[in-house]
Amino acid sequence: MRSRTPADLAGRCPGCYLPTALCLCAEVPRLETRTHFLVIRHSKEASKSTNTARLAGLALTHCRILTYGAPGQPFEPSVLEAPGTWLLFPDAQPPPPGTPPPERVVVLDGNWAQARRMYHRLPALSRLPGLALPPPPPDARRLRRSPHPHAMSTVEAIAAALSLLEGEHVARPLHALHELMIDRVMAARGRLPDDEDD
Repeated sequence: MRSRTPADLAGRCPGCYLPTALCLCAEVPRLETRTHFLVIRHSKEASKSTNTARLAGLALTHCRILTYGAPGQPFEPSVLEAPGTWLLFPDAQPPPPGTPPPERVVVLDGNWAQARRMYHRLPALSRLPGLALPPPPPDARRLRRSPHPHAMSTVEAIAAALSLLEGEHVARPLHALHELMIDRVMAARGRLPDDEDD
C-alpha cells in the first residue's frame, strides 16, 4: 500500500512519517486546549504515512493515542469510563438536554469499515454521549476517498470538534496543518490522491 511506511522508516521522518525532505514537524503548532482527546487508532493505521491521528498527537498537548486490534494486545475498555467523556462518531447517541460539554472526546481512527467495527465491538462506546459535527464541504480536499458523506480525516474531525467546543480560532491551526499535510503528501506522490478509504 503506497501510504505504508517502511518498517525501518528509511528515508522517512520518525515524527510525521513523511519523506525526510518533506518533513512538516517544524510546522506543527503546539496547542493547549481545554478539551482532552483520546484517539483509538486501528492497528492497521499506525504505519500509514497518511494517518492524521499522528498529527493530532504531535500538535495537541492533551491528546492520547491508543492502539486497537493489534495481535496479542487486548484493548482495555476501562479507559473509556472517565466522567465527562463523549464520543465523536456519526452513530453515537446525542446527549440528554442540559448535559455539560465534554471534558474528553473519544475519536475512532481508521477507515470507515474499521471505525464501525470498533464502535460495535466496544460496547462502552455506545454508552457515551455523541458529539455531532456538520458534514464537511463537498469540495474539501482529500488524501483518501470514503463511502460516507460525513467522513473526515482524524485531524479534520478533531479540528471541527474544537471549533464547536472552543471556537474557530482554536481549530484554525489544525485545519492549516491538515492542508499542509495534503500538500506534502501530494508532493511526495507526484500524482493525484489514491483510492484508499479514509
